[in-house]
Amino acid sequence: MWKIYALLTTTMLLWGLNLPMLKYMLEYMHPVTMTALRIFTASITVFAILGAFKLLRLPTKKEWTYIIGGAILNVVLHHYFLNMGLFRTTGTNASLILGTGPVLTAICTALILRNYPTKIQWIGAAVGFIGISSVVLAAGEGFTGLKLGDAFIFISILAQVLSFLVIAKAARTLDPRLLTAYMLTIGSIILFVISLIQEPGELIKFTTVPPSFWAVFAASAVFGTAVGHMLYNYSVGQVGPAKAAIFMNMNTLFALTGSAIFLGEIITSRHLFGFILIIIGVILGSGAAEDLWKKRKTKLEPS
Repeated sequence: MWKIYALLTTTMLLWGLNLPMLKYMLEYMHPVTMTALRIFTASITVFAILGAFKLLRLPTKKEWTYIIGGAILNVVLHHYFLNMGLFRTTGTNASLILGTGPVLTAICTALILRNYPTKIQWIGAAVGFIGISSVVLAAGEGFTGLKLGDAFIFISILAQVLSFLVIAKAARTLDPRLLTAYMLTIGSIILFVISLIQEPGELIKFTTVPPSFWAVFAASAVFGTAVGHMLYNYSVGQVGPAKAAIFMNMNTLFALTGSAIFLGEIITSRHLFGFILIIIGVILGSGAAEDLWKKRKTKLEPS
């Protein structure tokens, strides 16, 4: 179990550092075209990795249903509305709305899969959300009124949460890493078609971007998307969507750290307070605290 916790923490580090990279790339490209090509590059990377480990195979008809459903939810809807939302709302609002992911996952898992989190896990989700709120509101922007972008961000995180339920079901027969490869490929193709309609002529901009863009593009595609999604989807298949989603709270922690390092943003004492709450929330909500308590209780019991 601790191996999975380490994988999830690594995933959040990759996703968090990916945020400043996305901000940088959006200075040169429109979101849908850039996202479609970045995700397609990630899909090729995943297939190459799985091919090296001889994990490739064709899915069954039933598995294709999960793949298509996951691609539409996790890739097309999530990434489309996330990028379109970021153009229409503040970063503070977006971070706070994305921070509802663990709570939404717990609710959807309970309602749809009948897999109810424990009281301690609910407390962990609540503490983590308070930490998220403290961190993002430290910027002093707060909610500036409901915007279309806020609605887009919520649709984005809801689509991602629902995709976790699909991934959890598909993982019963299909390796989540292979599921990731097919999802990224199908999703990127759909996004590319959308980009041709919504952003015609955008491809020509790839010939004008600086070399630093390509370095950031490669890092984002390979590590932020390919490796990050493989690790996360694998973890969902191992521990379930509710426990895995708790670690999404750490995304904000690493994103702000990356922004401070690469974008020169300032981390205040309020940020640090929020970070502490986020870590406590992850420990409680993931079940790590309960695992430690059970192990200690077992050791204390007389044999």
